[in-house]
Amino acid sequence: QLQLVESGGGLVQPGGSLRLSCAPSGGFLDDYYSIGWFRQAPGKEREGVSGISSYGDTTVYADSVKGRFTISRANAKSTVYLQMTSLNPEDTGVYYCAAVILGPGGGSRAPPLDMPGEYDYWGQGTQVTVSS
Repeated sequence: QLQLVESGGGLVQPGGSLRLSCAPSGGFLDDYYSIGWFRQAPGKEREGVSGISSYGDTTVYADSVKGRFTISRANAKSTVYLQMTSLNPEDTGVYYCAAVILGPGGGSRAPPLDMPGEYDYWGQGTQVTVSS
């Protein structure tokens, strides 16, 4: 069973940056998993932030983070990163990565950010707090 481990969260001032990592506990990720990043603030529903196809060639972002966040993976089997810049207090929350198999022909499709229930595996989350 796939296990994902997030890291890189912390406390940062408004305008600052963080880089989150999503690593498979077994050291490599099967190359048919697309990865999504989600976040959940206290009292709010979990929301999709960004996603990347299993081939790494297609990305998707929520409108609230476009131009500020960048998702990447060196190759299909490696750690997925979420580089976050120009952070503001509204970015505060627990950030989760999750893996989903999109099926035949899904290698270049970005995973859905509006359907967290479709994801098969989730990490334990990492806290991001943006505050002065």
